Amino acid sequence: MKAKELGSIIVKSIINKYLIALGAFVVWIIFFDDNNLRQHQQNLHELALLQEQVNFYKHKIEADKRKLIELQTNDENLEKFAREQFFMKKADEEIYVIVEEN
Repeated sequence: MKAKELGSIIVKSIINKYLIALGAFVVWIIFFDDNNLRQHQQNLHELALLQEQVNFYKHKIEADKRKLIELQTNDENLEKFAREQFFMKKADEEIYVIVEEN
């Protein structure tokens, strides 16, 4: 019986050593590693923000392309754009700029 008990104790201690090492490894990876769980969550959040920015700028680029084509193909739209954006005017006109205050 004593040999079985001794063998049982040795097996339990070996298993416990591996479990302790595995537990220490998991704790190290989750909390102390450079790529820990908190850093991973921050990276995911930053990735989501950057993807939103990419989508915003893609839509803005498409809108600007449409506007550019419209300005290049239609002289009336080009004149309207120049008047609105750069306050250009004809020789016999006056421009009044109205600024809305909040």
